Amino acid sequence: MKYSNFFIPTFRENPSDAKIKSHVLMIKSGMIKQEISGIYSWLPLGFKVLKKIIQIIEDMHESNGINQILMPTIQGSDIWKISDRYDTYGKEMLRIVDRNDKELLYGPTNEEMITAIGKHFIKSHKNLPRHFFHIQSKFRDEIRPRFGVMRAREFLMKDAYSFDKDEKSGEQTYERFFRLYLRIFEKLGLKIIPVRAPSGEIGGNLSHEFHLLLETGESKIFVDETYLKKNFSDLKISEIKSINSFTDELYESLNINQSLIHLKSTELGHIFLFGTKYSKSFDFKIDYENDKIFPYMGSYGIGISRIPAAIIEASNDDKGIIWPKEISPFDIVLINLTSNNENTTSFCEDLYAKLKVNNYDVLLDDRSERPGIKFSDADLIGIPIQIIVGKNFVDKKEIGVKTRKDLKESTVSSENIIEFLNQMKI
Repeated sequence: MKYSNFFIPTFRENPSDAKIKSHVLMIKSGMIKQEISGIYSWLPLGFKVLKKIIQIIEDMHESNGINQILMPTIQGSDIWKISDRYDTYGKEMLRIVDRNDKELLYGPTNEEMITAIGKHFIKSHKNLPRHFFHIQSKFRDEIRPRFGVMRAREFLMKDAYSFDKDEKSGEQTYERFFRLYLRIFEKLGLKIIPVRAPSGEIGGNLSHEFHLLLETGESKIFVDETYLKKNFSDLKISEIKSINSFTDELYESLNINQSLIHLKSTELGHIFLFGTKYSKSFDFKIDYENDKIFPYMGSYGIGISRIPAAIIEASNDDKGIIWPKEISPFDIVLINLTSNNENTTSFCEDLYAKLKVNNYDVLLDDRSERPGIKFSDADLIGIPIQIIVGKNFVDKKEIGVKTRKDLKESTVSSENIIEFLNQMKI
């Protein structure tokens, strides 16, 4: 993509209403625009990051036999009344009355709807297990939306749902999702801490949250110090159930008499095994060995639109964002410092084409701007590799390659740039 064709409205000044670094940098780099309190438009740069995250999540779910679906954002109140959550969910639920006086709502979650779908289609234990996921906008009317997209009212979420024949099968599915989440967050370049959590409105007696440690995090977790060094990916369900780390809410409710470290964090995922809570309320029964049983169910959520903010919060400096390569909007920014020079412009166009052929996602800064502005914008938007073409190319046929993470710069012969990049294994 050429910068002249890609809309990146960067700003020099810090926004007055942004309180944490990720919110500041997402606005300054032109990733998002606030429309009203807690509701944001994702602009091209931000949306490109979201799509990278979504692709990783989709691929990893589908490779594990989890079918993707898409449920509507608007739901009827009738299914929520069946589960007895319509009146208890609270003011976070946005209720709507249509022109026919039918009560509707903007879905804050989808347990009721997926149960209704399951009841309609799943009739026998032979159809189980079944696992579905979808990626969709949710709305929760937060009393105090804050921290940009970290605590927004409208947000993008991946939620998955499982149907099993009994508790043992349900726990096996829960274990698989627990491990899948660890692999997903690792693929996204995030070191996540899983902790036991309350089930809240969702229900059930088995629930874990996945937290990223952040000094600016709005959550609090209590963990065993040795737990921080543990490899969680090998845990069995019995070990998962007895994890010795907790959200602050669960820690206080259990009155745990143990000294644990108190850390600040932000929650990026939450999984639940709620058993037959919804299948019973919907009278959803299936055939099993000359009998009728209620399917055992679970749900598994990831806050997709939180992830870019969390990564920025954990990875930035005084110049701007430092993207991990896994979700960076581009692999390389190619900076032409002398865009009015025919030789450098021709070279940059040729190199841009070669990089694309070699499967690099490149942003070519072809703007007629001062070098200082180009450098400042490149550092702000945080693309991992900067290729700098300027006076050294005119004089010596040499170009600069700078890594955003450590700002280390190398000088490379223009003829060897592809080989040099391949050796870097970006």
